Amino acid sequence: MAGKLEIERKYELPDGFALPDLTGIGGVTAVGEPDDQRLDAVYYDTAGLHLARGRVTLRRRTGGNDAGWHLKRPAGGDRSELQLPAGNRQKTPPRAVVDQVRALTRGADLSPVARIRTHRVERALRAADGSTVALLADDTVSTESLRNGAGGAREWHELEIELVDGDAAALERLDAALRKAGARPAKSPSKLAQALGPDYPAPSAVQPRGSKSRQALAAYIAAQRDALVEHDPHVREGDAESVHKMRVATRRLRSTLRSFRPLLAGDKDGDLDRLHDEIKWVTGLLGDVRDTDVMGERLAHLVHEEPEELVLGPVAARITSLLAARAAEARRALVTGLDSERYTSLLDDIDALVARTATPENVPRKRLMARARKALRRADGRMDAARSDVEKHEARKAYKRARYAAELVAPVAGGTATKLADRVTDLQDALGDHQDAMVTGELLKQYAITAYGAGENAFTYGLLHARIDEHGRRSLEDVPKARRKVRKAARALYG
Repeated sequence: MAGKLEIERKYELPDGFALPDLTGIGGVTAVGEPDDQRLDAVYYDTAGLHLARGRVTLRRRTGGNDAGWHLKRPAGGDRSELQLPAGNRQKTPPRAVVDQVRALTRGADLSPVARIRTHRVERALRAADGSTVALLADDTVSTESLRNGAGGAREWHELEIELVDGDAAALERLDAALRKAGARPAKSPSKLAQALGPDYPAPSAVQPRGSKSRQALAAYIAAQRDALVEHDPHVREGDAESVHKMRVATRRLRSTLRSFRPLLAGDKDGDLDRLHDEIKWVTGLLGDVRDTDVMGERLAHLVHEEPEELVLGPVAARITSLLAARAAEARRALVTGLDSERYTSLLDDIDALVARTATPENVPRKRLMARARKALRRADGRMDAARSDVEKHEARKAYKRARYAAELVAPVAGGTATKLADRVTDLQDALGDHQDAMVTGELLKQYAITAYGAGENAFTYGLLHARIDEHGRRSLEDVPKARRKVRKAARALYG
């Protein structure tokens, strides 16, 4: 499946609009001959228009230079586009596309919702070196809604400019020239929006309601739900950074359920406990993948840093082989989990939590701050009592919850909460280095035993174990100073 970032501008055109001469603007030295295209696209969505609600479009287009399945998603202020060829008789979206939008559709069927025909006259705007700065498309559009046999045909004329090899500055200058000639930025977000008319849904968003504290709580939970949906397709593609970000979102959700539980509605018969456990399940699947990826990078770096004469035997190859098998199994389990009804039900339950939390009911600022402060006190108590490595790890997890709590109250408490979150991050990082060293050391011990059993020299594994153990213990030296900074920031926030 091919992917690209789509950077474009759309315009409405007044009667009598004349295309201006764009040579000499934004690096354009020549305008190519017009390429006449006839495009016919059928747009797919669920009965509830879940894709449109998330500002995602899926179409099967014939004609033009890029016929096939097109999936477009928001990407900052622009859009990302995935393309997949379509067979002549293929009328239903392929599995590869369906999986990409599963977090939005929740497994609901995708069916045609609109048909859009476009007579496009496209011109390439070329630079002196022959590259294409942008493509300019003059479109005559006719649409019809296919929802419930509604029909409702519409026709209009629009202009579209899409950046190809040019930069953002070039697009801005071309945009200014077109506006000066009378083109107006399109009011409608897409051709599909115009095709569906009043059926086109409002975007999924939490509307601010209730007290400022209530809004902060609702917005934080909604942001984590949105992060899950946003990163889901990239996680399925194997993107390591998306796995990390999706895992962080699940951790923040679990932390919020624990730290602010008395302020959350809908806790009947242990509903929030069940929700917490289900989120923990997904966190575990993501963690197995993420931890293996990070461990691979860490061990590869350790081996690379050793002098060649101290690396005895196929150490790097054995580590890579063992971790690759572990990573493959973890990724299979993760994708299986994301494809399951259990995951779909979890997303629905998180939606319900978002809806329940975004209510006009007042949450006093004092209660919100008290819950955040309690999270930090619990972490401090765990750290004070920690003697073993396991207890230090539990304290680290408690500090993460305190950090997330400080993040949540930041819209209410301001910069002092943000500063506290930063200071707690430094502390948990110091504890995290120690924990990572302990986990890495245990794994090296296992690999040493495996290597020895295969008749290999286990010296290097023992050497690496000593190195990482020393690093972990030294990291604990940073903890007292980091704790003092956390206490200072906490006093500024909580008094």
